[in-house]
Amino acid sequence: MKKLLYVVLCCLLMGSCAQKVRIPTQSIGQVNTTPIVKPSNYIYPTDSSFKIISWNVEHFVDLHDDPYINNGREDNPPENTNLRTSLLLKALRMADADIVVLQEFESAKFLKQLAQDSLPNMGYLYFGDTPSLNWYMNVVVMSRFPLGLMTGYGLATTPLPGFVNEQGKAETQNNINSRMWSVDVFPSENYSFLLTGVHLKAGRSDRDIAMRKGQIALLTETFNRYLAENPRKNMLLAGDHNATPESEEIAMLTKGNTLKNHFVDTIDPTVFSHPSNAPRRRLDYILVNENMNKEILDEGAKVVQFFSPDTMRIVSDHLPVVARFLKEDKLR
Repeated sequence: MKKLLYVVLCCLLMGSCAQKVRIPTQSIGQVNTTPIVKPSNYIYPTDSSFKIISWNVEHFVDLHDDPYINNGREDNPPENTNLRTSLLLKALRMADADIVVLQEFESAKFLKQLAQDSLPNMGYLYFGDTPSLNWYMNVVVMSRFPLGLMTGYGLATTPLPGFVNEQGKAETQNNINSRMWSVDVFPSENYSFLLTGVHLKAGRSDRDIAMRKGQIALLTETFNRYLAENPRKNMLLAGDHNATPESEEIAMLTKGNTLKNHFVDTIDPTVFSHPSNAPRRRLDYILVNENMNKEILDEGAKVVQFFSPDTMRIVSDHLPVVARFLKEDKLR
């Protein structure tokens, strides 16, 4: 017994009785694979192009009361909610878009349930939002293509240019920044873009304009960070901007001297989107940056109507905007 204990002790001290463990030379935390990859069971569609639709669907709520949101319309949905839902689903089938961005929609959870129940064969697999903690109108996305990192802006505070409070300090706000987000979209193995969905501050007062300018300033800073990493980054900005094509706010995106790669509005400025039954102004956009503008098809984005004006008004006071793109970077 003493001899056996002696042998064991020698083995432990000399390390000769056990297989040595080889420590990898790779640094701790280093990963040898691409950080973001497609889901293992996902097969990209073979189409050479993809379509996106953006639509403000006007206070679109489900039939369930969210106990954490205190609002009469959310607490007691309108009597025509089922009709509106039926028409919206019919319009989405007609649009057959690969990516859907909805504004003033209650939640991605609601949209996912609608897709599972009523659009099961349309291939929508990915859903996202950055919902407000105290409001029920959010911006949501539904996609056939894998999504990547989603950046929410709801916690950020933005300036109100030209406004000061009673103490003479520059005013700020962060009540509505949750109605903006950015997410990477991967339509193919070799093509991706940054999709930003927005519902900018409504209203025509100087204060409303200042709030929109503050929101756009935050987006511009974010876009410039992406462009610093990759000057060829494709970017698409979709949603209700609550500003007309000739406004200062849109000019910040299309002509401003702070954005490193300007956005392009490919819709004729005389084409309107609001109100849906008798359009007199355009508030709705699918803007693309100069990089991605080279892939847009059909001579640009379009304002569309799926039904008669009166029926479109049942769904929403806004008309939707659609655009189609190649799934590959054209020579630049």
